[in-house]
Formats: sequence, structure tokens, C-alpha cells
Amino acid sequence: MVSVIITTYNRRRFLKEAVTSVLNQDYQNKEVIVIDDGSTDESAEEIEGLPVRYFLKENGGISSARNKGIEVSQGEYIAFLDVDDLWMKGKLSLQVKKMEEEGFFIAYTDEIWIRNGKRMNQKLKHRKYSGHIFERCLPLCIISPSSVVIKRAIFDKVGLFDESLPVCEDYDLWLRISARYPVLFIERPLIVKRGGHDDQLSRSYEAMDRYRIQSLLNILNSGILNETQKIKTAEELRTKCRIVANGARKRGRSEEAEYYLKLCDMDYMYSTTVV
Repeated sequence: MVSVIITTYNRRRFLKEAVTSVLNQDYQNKEVIVIDDGSTDESAEEIEGLPVRYFLKENGGISSARNKGIEVSQGEYIAFLDVDDLWMKGKLSLQVKKMEEEGFFIAYTDEIWIRNGKRMNQKLKHRKYSGHIFERCLPLCIISPSSVVIKRAIFDKVGLFDESLPVCEDYDLWLRISARYPVLFIERPLIVKRGGHDDQLSRSYEAMDRYRIQSLLNILNSGILNETQKIKTAEELRTKCRIVANGARKRGRSEEAEYYLKLCDMDYMYSTTVV
């Protein structure tokens, strides 16, 4: 069985369409779990009568909502859908089939980007890959949570979403997974990512590289990386630290700039785990 976890927070206008895109999948052995992270817009009424398991929790952020979904799920496989995204028909059946045929524990798909109602082209930096893609995941998040299917056994090995990260929590998880497991990329656009709305989470945080730096520090000090992975992680960490330091300096935040420049030092890098 596949447990499909849809997380929502005051997104009533998107919720029913997202749920319906999952219910319309031809893959039959699934459960649909909606985790409402403390909405105040009566989201529950939008899906009343639909065959879903609905949980309302105290607001705690996207990571706590996804983790709650994993906790209450029953499937051998876990899939996620952000409420403002949609699944294309046949997504789930194709992914599970390919994973079982090729022996992968995690698979993701290509995607269609819609921003403010208009289709957007992906940039070269968002190109996606199959196999041992840890180094490809270091610059930015190339895996969309809405496109992923994961064997739940992976979470026993790598842990859940980091609830201390308000954003880039998916980047953090993909690093922990791709450092250990090969990843299957299915070169078909099987999800629709809709962005550009004012309440989009990623638009609420300045300098998101600060949170990626925290993830890089954590995995660098985790003991799970081989030597090549350590070298590549340290290189990316230095790059991001310089970018954030330059931004802080331009805004007159000299102490913050000094801190991130200090992180470029190898000895300090390996002794620091929290930003």
C-alpha cells in the first residue's frame, strides 16, 4: 500500500483539487491522509465526504505536519503532495512499478511549473538525475516533495524531516537519503507545481541558503559521508557561506557576515553543528 500524505495550512482553495488528483489515480492500493496544520479557514469542510483520513493538529510547520502523516500512515510506501500541487494521471502506478522492477527505495518524477497561471520553463540548474545523486543535490533542492515515492523503511535509517528547519527541510532530507541510497528519476512530468501566490512558504524567508548551510553542517558532522562526499560538501558549504556573508555585509550586518566567513575555515566547519 502507498500512503499519500497531503499537508495543508489555510489553503482551502487548493485542497479539494489536490485530494481529487490523488483519488483519481489508477493505483488502487492507497490511503489518502490529509494533515491540517492548524488551519483557521474551515478546510475540513472542503473535503467532507471524501474517502480520506483527516487529522487536525496544532500549527507546527511543514516538517511536523509531514512527520505526523508518516506517524499515522500504514503503507509500505510513502508519497507526499503539497496542497498547492497536483498529480497527473498514472503517476503512482508508474512510480511503484518502476521502483519494484529496478530495485529502488526512492523515486521522483519530472514536473510542470505554473507560476501565476503561466507555464514556466525550468532552468538548467534544476536539471534532474538518476543514481547516486548526492553531489547533484548539494547546490539546491532538485527533488520536489510532491513528486517523491519512498519506501517507509528509509525513514528508519535516515530519520524524519528536521522540525527545526522552517524551510529547506526537503533539501535536508534528500541529502540524508541520497548520501546513502541511489535515487530513481522518471523522466516524465507527472506533477504540476503551482507557485507565485503571496502566502507561498518559500517567499516568507530571506536568504534561504542559511538553512541549507545548517543542513550541510549537520551532514558534514554526521559521520555518514565518504571522503569524496565530505570534500564536495565542504566545497558547497564554503560557496554558500560566502554568498550569505556578502549579502549580510551589504545589509550592514557585519557580525553575521563575519560568522559565515569564519565557517569557511575547515577546523571550525567540522566543530560546528548549529547555525
